[in-house]
Order: sequence, then C-alpha cells, then structure tokens
Amino acid sequence: RGIMLTRVKSAVAHFMGGMMAGGSNGDHPGGSDLPLKYPYSRPEFLGLSPDEVECSADHSSRPIVIVKETKRLPWSTGYAEVINAGKSALNEDQARCEVLVIKRKPGGTPTSSQVPMTRRRSSLPNGEGFDLLGSLDRPEDLMLNYWALFDGHAGSGAAVMASHLLHHHVALHLQEVMEILCTPNLLAPTCLGEEPINHQLTPTSQRALTRAASLRGAAGAPCSPGSPPTRFFTEKKISQESLVIGAIENAFKDMDMQIEKEKGVYNISGGCTALAVIYLLGKLYVANAGDSRAIIIRAGEVIPMSAEFTPESERQRLQFLAYMQPQLLGNEFTHLEFPRRVQRKEVGKRMLYRDFTMSGWAYKTIEDDDLKFPLIYGEGKKARVLATIGVTRGLGDHSLKVHDSNIFIKPFLSCCPEVRIYPLGQYEHGADDVLVLGSDGLWDVLSNQEAAEAVTSFLANCDPDDRHRYTMAAQDLVMRARGVLKDGGWKISNDRLGSGDDISVFIIPLMHASKQN
Repeated sequence: RGIMLTRVKSAVAHFMGGMMAGGSNGDHPGGSDLPLKYPYSRPEFLGLSPDEVECSADHSSRPIVIVKETKRLPWSTGYAEVINAGKSALNEDQARCEVLVIKRKPGGTPTSSQVPMTRRRSSLPNGEGFDLLGSLDRPEDLMLNYWALFDGHAGSGAAVMASHLLHHHVALHLQEVMEILCTPNLLAPTCLGEEPINHQLTPTSQRALTRAASLRGAAGAPCSPGSPPTRFFTEKKISQESLVIGAIENAFKDMDMQIEKEKGVYNISGGCTALAVIYLLGKLYVANAGDSRAIIIRAGEVIPMSAEFTPESERQRLQFLAYMQPQLLGNEFTHLEFPRRVQRKEVGKRMLYRDFTMSGWAYKTIEDDDLKFPLIYGEGKKARVLATIGVTRGLGDHSLKVHDSNIFIKPFLSCCPEVRIYPLGQYEHGADDVLVLGSDGLWDVLSNQEAAEAVTSFLANCDPDDRHRYTMAAQDLVMRARGVLKDGGWKISNDRLGSGDDISVFIIPLMHASKQN
C-alpha cells in the first residue's frame, strides 16, 4: 500500500510538473522531436497579434480577452477567455466558431458513395474541403453553424488539433446523409439506394398490420407462399435527428482516431474535453464529451443542455469494464469502491463498498485484494481514475499511463459524446435568451443558477440593439468566475475562492437563428 501511495503522490507531482515545465511552446513535455501539426495559438476569431497573445498569458494579472469585432462571429455571438493562475504555462482551452456550407459530393449524390469505411478513414481531413462562411449556391446545399470549446490537459496539442479539425469531421459525416436531411419529413431508408418500405404508413394502417395478420401470410410476411424476399414489419423508423446525432458521434470517434494515428508523425500532446454545438435545419445539437457545460437561459429559466462525464458520474461504466477486463488494472488496482482506503488491519472485517451493479452501498468482508488502490478514488473535483485523470470522456490521451507503470488510462476513457437536441425553431426567443457554453473553469465556482442570474441581470441593463452586449456579458461572466486578486489569491463574491483554471465562455443569442432563417 505504501508503494502505491507514494506512486500516487509522485504521479500528481509529475502530472502537474509536466504541465508547468513544458517547452518553449509547452508541447514538448517528453522532449519530442516530432513537429507540431498546428502551432499553438489563441482562437483565430480573436484576431490577436503575437504581442497580444503573449500579454494574455500573464498568470499574475490574468487579463480577460474578448472578441474585438462582433462581425467576426455569427449571430453576434459573445466570447471571452482568461488564462489559468499558473497551473500550466499556456492557456490549454481552445475555441472554434464557424459557418460551413456542405455541398453535394462531385460525381454523385452524397448518399450513394461507395468508398469503403476503411478507405474513408485513411483519408483524414487537413482543415480544407468545405466552404467556410460560404454561400448557398444551390437549394440542396446544407448550411450549419458550429461553436466548440476544447479544454486541454497535460499539453495543448490535442485541443489545438481538435479545434482545427472536428468541424470538418462533422461536415464529412453530414455530407454522407445530406440528401436525406434536405428532404423534409423523409425517414432514413434502412439501406441506401432502396425505396423506403412502409415509411409513409399512417398510425391507423400500422395498427391494422397485426402479428396475427403477418402469421396468416400477409404479403412480405416471413415464410408466406410466393412472397418477395423477406421483410420484417417491425423495421425501426429512423428519424433525421438520429442521423445527425450519429454523424456527430462518428465525427468525435474519427477525430480521436486521427489524433491517435497522427501521433506517430506529429507531436500531439495530452488530451482534451470537447463541447460542440451544431445548428442545423432549425435545431441545436449540443454534443459533450467531458466536463465542460452548456445551458440555455430562456425567459430567465435554466435549461441544462449537457451533463459532465467524471469518474463519479461514470463510476458504474468504469467498474464494469475493470470487472470484465481485470488485466487493465495491472494487478495494482481494485474495481471496487470503498468510502476510504482500506487498511491492512481491517482485513477480515466488514466494510461498506459498492460494485458496478450498485447505486447504493452494502457491507462485505475485506480481503487482501481489497487493499489495492481503488480504480476511482476521491470526491468531487478531486476524484480520479487510476489515480491520474479527473475526466472520463474526451479526445486524445492515447499515451497516458499511470505514473511509473505500464498501465494505460485510455481504455477507460470514451470519446463518445452525449448529444442533446433543442428545437430552436419551435420557440420565440427574446434578445436576452441565450445559450451559454463554458469550460469547467467557469462551472467550478458558479452554479447554473448563478451564471444564469449574472447573464440575465447584465443583459437587462444593455441596449437590446447593441451587438456588443453578448461579448460584454461573456466578459462579465468570466470576471465573476475569475474574481479579483486579493491577499495573494483570486477571490469572488462572498470571499469565496475564484477559479484558478483556464476559463472560456461563449454566449450565443438564440433570437438570431430566426433572423437567419
């Protein structure tokens, strides 16, 4: 136990020290001689000069950086950011905002592509190929708005790369199904190139097709004489929304695969969480992999649009994986959870525990195996997987190991986002109705309600026609989370500790969607 505890302490020191030390660009913690795929920078839409980038990285004054020109972002979107208080040399958050026009693939419809999946994945995006801020030349072109935040850890490489390329992966997957998406009310055919079967049945006709009728030999029923090739009437009907969700999920997966593949060619440090918003055909799709957060503020009401993925929220998934594949624990960890570390003198006693099958707690007799370090240890923001990482979904981290061991963390991390939908076109929105995206540096110190009240009260005092109001609201929100320097530390309201993390915030006014439509 003493060896494992020492290893955990040194792992924390190594993890923090590696982030603090860095190289000249903070992306060579391992002394990699490989070139960077993309140089470190702040978001392009900020329009910062090299001197301004350097000034923004002052850990002592922590200046808040905002968008200089509102026309740089669609919908008069507001944005503000601030660097951490010294935990890493660079601001490891990244942000991206784009308007993309997806066009039909040349030489055929996007839905009839015969390119095998393996070949498509070997042809990786390089940041080109889609019109950015382009025009809709043809009715079948598809336009989408895209906002994303990436919160890096153990280096900025993965966050920088994902900020350059994730939206291209999204566009590629949407391009494959755009013909379906551009046809109103069309359900997705089960096989491309086939006419939809029973997709236009009314509820009445669906009810009429009973199991008994099928068994009597209804046309197309299994084993009916002279029937065409077997078709089952229980075929699932897949909505267009589900196609968009699938495209986003596959985009995240392909982005993660690209990072893994190109790590052999480029120096791509660390990993990152990813929170992306896609506005497409009247709906907002909010995809989250990590612990950033999105909320909608509508008429003063808070609508959560994401949930954080942490060792505590994903405990049962992680424990089940460790139970099924114990070799991933390297004979040094136990998949069981206890309220605290088990001591050798407690072997044979009965102690509270829980397994992957349990949301509650029970007692078990302590065995020698239970003395191993727990797979998940700590509480709240201090909870860690394998004593190493505090977030369980995101991109990258393919090389991350438990310190001084050969135990990889990546098998326990998922790149799959949760996608939530907000039917934006179904509601009337006022000038103060917004979508707020924030990295965890914001939410570490402000609750949903506190953030909503701050934004609502700030916007209430702004001219509704002022295009800068959303950037100023983002600046105010970041300032409230960062706080002011007092007695050698950052303090916020009620003398609470402010956030010492990187903080990035988008404030997206929802009323501009209807203007765009």
